[in-house]
This record gives sequence, C-alpha cells and structure tokens, in this order.
Amino acid sequence: MFTGLIEEIGTVRGVARTGGGITITIGCERVLEGVRTGDSICINGACQTVTAADRGSFTVFASPVTASLTTLGSLNAGRPVNLERAMTPASRFGGHFVQGHVDGRGRIERIENDPMGMRVRVAAGRDILKYIVEKGSVAVDGISLTVVSCDSAGFSLYLIPETVKQTIAAGWKTGDEVNIEPDILAKYVERMIGPGRTGSGAGDEGGLLRKLAEGGFV
Repeated sequence: MFTGLIEEIGTVRGVARTGGGITITIGCERVLEGVRTGDSICINGACQTVTAADRGSFTVFASPVTASLTTLGSLNAGRPVNLERAMTPASRFGGHFVQGHVDGRGRIERIENDPMGMRVRVAAGRDILKYIVEKGSVAVDGISLTVVSCDSAGFSLYLIPETVKQTIAAGWKTGDEVNIEPDILAKYVERMIGPGRTGSGAGDEGGLLRKLAEGGFV
C-alpha cells in the first residue's frame, strides 16, 4: 500500500526485454534506505517487487501484463521516474490509499502553467472515467492528486508548484501517456451494488441498487 506522495525521482539505468517481460534497473538514493530483495516500490504508480539492490540502484522485473497495461513497457535508459516505497505502520498518511495497481493509461491532453501551479487535462477511457469524481482522489504516474473536474472524455487536475518540483510532472508534455489508478473505494462500491455481487443476504443482483434508487440515493 502507498500514499501517492512521491519520495524521489529516480533515473532508469537499464532496460532488458526478455520473454515479453522487462527487467528494469533504476538509479536512486533515498528509496534505497532499508530496502531489501522482495520489498515493494511504486514506479510511476505501478507496484513492483525488488529483485536486486545495491548502494546506488535497484532492479525489478515487470511482467508482460504490467508492461502492456502501464507505461513501464515504454521506459528506456535515462528516463526519470517517480518512486515511492510501501507504507509502514508508522508512516504519515498524507495522500490517499494507493495500491500501485494501475487500471490503465491516460493521455495528457492539455497543460496550462500559471504563477500558482499547473493545470493538466487528462484524456481517458470510460473504463477509468466511471471511477473518477469531482473532488475525488486519483493517482497519476503514482502522484496522489485531487480531481478538479471531469466529463465523459477526461478529467482535469491542478498541481501546486511543490508537486511539480518533486515529481516527473515537471516534464509532462501534451501527448504523453500516464498511468492512472482511481480511488479503490469506487471499485468496491461498484462491486457491492452492481450485477454479479456476492455475499449473504443478497436477493436478486440489482436489489440493493433498486432500493437505493427507490429511496432517492442514486
């Protein structure tokens, strides 16, 4: 589990493609503190398992599924990446619950800079947008952000200068693909009230949703 508060910007040192998967080595400093083989590190929003680590870098293996679903499949040497270690019981929780399970990719559609920060418009598919709500949380390239507005084609964000400075958002360009993970709460709600839900006390599949509608809640 992660918070979406980026700890460090690392640099890809090497990428080796084998059997559809990718072995990625990333140079960094801060996130190596206390890291051991088997630990989890979020790379641009995708949770990966450390397979090796030394004083200046760590290595992970991204499966074919991860490589195709996320932007990790397009990484190359020299690329900067957002990094965050998994939470500990004593961690401050300043972002939101981020699993590191990327739901899909979006595309940077527009960027507008002003003295107070950076406005970003992200285009995404319906499979992602159905979980996006105004004032809700979303992780974009692993960064915990608040949705300013959303519609049927995408959503808008506003990044303060500190967020831009401490993440790879400073290098985003129109047309860039980004990893997106909506708030997990929306997925659980969908599962509970939608078709195919399971659990004791369930009558027909649409029973709960129908009752909520009858009560004026949906």
